[in-house]
Amino acid sequence: MSTSMEVGSDGVAVITLINPPVNALGITVMQGLKKNYDEAMKRNDVKAIVITGAGGRFSGGANITSLQDAQRKGKASALGHFSTEIMTKTIEDGIKPSVAAIEGLALGGGLELAMSCHARVATPKAQLGLPQLQLGIIPGSGGTQRLPRLIGLTKAIEIMLLSISISSEEGKELGLLDIVVPPNELLSTAHKLALDIAEQRKPWLSTLYRTDKIEALGEALKIIKFARAQAKETAAHLPHRHACLDAIEEGVINGSHAGVLKEEKVFIEALLSDTSKALVHVFFAQRATSKIPGVTDLSLKPRPVKKVAVVGGGFMGSGIATALILSDIPVVLKEVNADFLQKGIDRIKANLQSRAKKGRLPKDKFDKAFSLLKGTLDYDDFNKVDLVIEAAVEDVQLKQQIFSKLETVCSSNAILASNTSTINLNVIGEKSHSQDRIIGAHFFSPAQVMPLLEIVRTEKTSPQTILDLMTVGKIIKKVPVVVGNCTGFAVNRVFFPYSQAAAMLVDLGVNVYRIDIAIKAFGMPMGPFRLADFGGFGVNVAVRDQFLNAYPERVYNSQLVPLMFQDKRLGESNGKGFYLYDEKRRPRPAPELKEYVEKARKSANIMPHGKPITVSDQDIVEMILFPVVNEASRVLDEGVVVKASDLDIASVLGMGFPAHKGGIVFWADSVGASYIFSRLKVWSEIYGNFFKPSSILEDTAKTGITLSAAAKNTTAKYTVARL
Repeated sequence: MSTSMEVGSDGVAVITLINPPVNALGITVMQGLKKNYDEAMKRNDVKAIVITGAGGRFSGGANITSLQDAQRKGKASALGHFSTEIMTKTIEDGIKPSVAAIEGLALGGGLELAMSCHARVATPKAQLGLPQLQLGIIPGSGGTQRLPRLIGLTKAIEIMLLSISISSEEGKELGLLDIVVPPNELLSTAHKLALDIAEQRKPWLSTLYRTDKIEALGEALKIIKFARAQAKETAAHLPHRHACLDAIEEGVINGSHAGVLKEEKVFIEALLSDTSKALVHVFFAQRATSKIPGVTDLSLKPRPVKKVAVVGGGFMGSGIATALILSDIPVVLKEVNADFLQKGIDRIKANLQSRAKKGRLPKDKFDKAFSLLKGTLDYDDFNKVDLVIEAAVEDVQLKQQIFSKLETVCSSNAILASNTSTINLNVIGEKSHSQDRIIGAHFFSPAQVMPLLEIVRTEKTSPQTILDLMTVGKIIKKVPVVVGNCTGFAVNRVFFPYSQAAAMLVDLGVNVYRIDIAIKAFGMPMGPFRLADFGGFGVNVAVRDQFLNAYPERVYNSQLVPLMFQDKRLGESNGKGFYLYDEKRRPRPAPELKEYVEKARKSANIMPHGKPITVSDQDIVEMILFPVVNEASRVLDEGVVVKASDLDIASVLGMGFPAHKGGIVFWADSVGASYIFSRLKVWSEIYGNFFKPSSILEDTAKTGITLSAAAKNTTAKYTVARL
């Protein structure tokens, strides 16, 4: 059953959406809604209609699986047209008034459905929004026309283009809602309002015909022009933002019905675009990370983690501690001396203050979070913690010493985790007798902000330990991706060729800043050299050494960063790296970089005939990212990740790979293994093994299948073998 209808003695028909968990508006639900409406319109005992949702939620919007199916079939016209017909002709233009009774959420198509009604009632704290642009599409059931007519253009454009959700309280203030009432009064209030409209005690307002909130034409066009400029500046890679503005503008100039027709056309074009296909893939990839064979299918229950110890209060440790206390998890912060401990506590306090200044952390929550932090110089409290996260510097011997100590001071059930970004966990815990509870908890910098948590399992890590850490990750609002154990794990291993290829291009004569510009134009948040400054040269050198030891046959050992590091150029932390930084950390080119580049090039001596190579911007992108794809193919072949989509979401959330390209593997499949293989092969013949194609990439190039498809068998074998 997708919908139900009951007619009360007062003459109000209540139509309930029933499609758990969020009452998604799939074809079946919309067909049920149309059937109920047709019946209600014909019945003489029905005066008015109330639409509500089962299970404490109105509707979370369209069924995204149906969107993906439409993309695969290349047919999208039925989706948007059917919904628009129902919401406009059946509901809004119907002969009996409708009131939406909203509880929990009304998002996407759910809010579009509510806006097609003649009035809206909601409970407190309900979420309202049109987040369709996150999927590379635009509202397709009248949302681009109705929302501006209810709340004005400026706020409507902000909600749509930025996929912002607002509370029912704000919705009432803006005019999106008519009444906000307690949950136990929702239906009775909606009944009364529906009857008041039907019996002309309240005005019958059809949203598409309203003009009171729409600005005058000249002002409206100025608002849209400003929004276009902002979209171009902040999201040049996302054409559907401009397409959404096209639909809004059409409605402003030629009326709402013309706008609805334009919206339907744009929606179909956007849904079938490469951008939407990639973003829909990312949507499902993120949700699929929570399914781990041999872990989440064993009917295990996560154990409560009531207290966590963090060893090390540096940049990463303080960030991890911040993320934990912000989610109401008490933290014991351990440092080696009082000075380091105080600096760690100050960093955490500064992290909280930063949120407070941005209005994202009220004083009471600030005080509560900070009260959950306790500093210590010893291990006395470690027997009371459920999880320890070691966040010391990337020094193997130091980490081994810490883990040996942890085994003696922690309870036998405590999870022993390391935040190492590259070091093989078997090396860190080789002297431990508690191999089943050793695990990697690799956060990304800054840990309190970045959404990815890379959970690294060894061959001996227990399923219970993995599940417990996954649960903690979700509690602190991270996306946990479970990966296998090797140097660099999944994300850093896949991306270690990224900076090395960039350094090789510099040694071949390409300008540092041109490389950064080309990579940013591709869609990365920053170029490889700006990223090196952000991460710090000390980390860069330590990580490079790890990869040199692990994969010596395919590492390009540039001297550029080591030369700069020797002169105490540390990157953004001390204001001197590939860029110079002012007091607000704004970068500008560093004139003295030229001498380091010349020394590195002289040391490398790889420029053909001693002259800089000639490359296009596309060549730069491919020479930097195709080696990344090459290493990703090896990671897939070895089964380091459960499935290719895990690597996609990890690359998006961990390295900032553009989501609108679907992640590193999805993008590689769209480019084609054959093309990538051919380019790498040519470069390997000219420049050496750094570019040598992997065997799985060669196989996929020959067979014509995608990397994602080729990875399915290898990852399945790995999963079975390790359980």
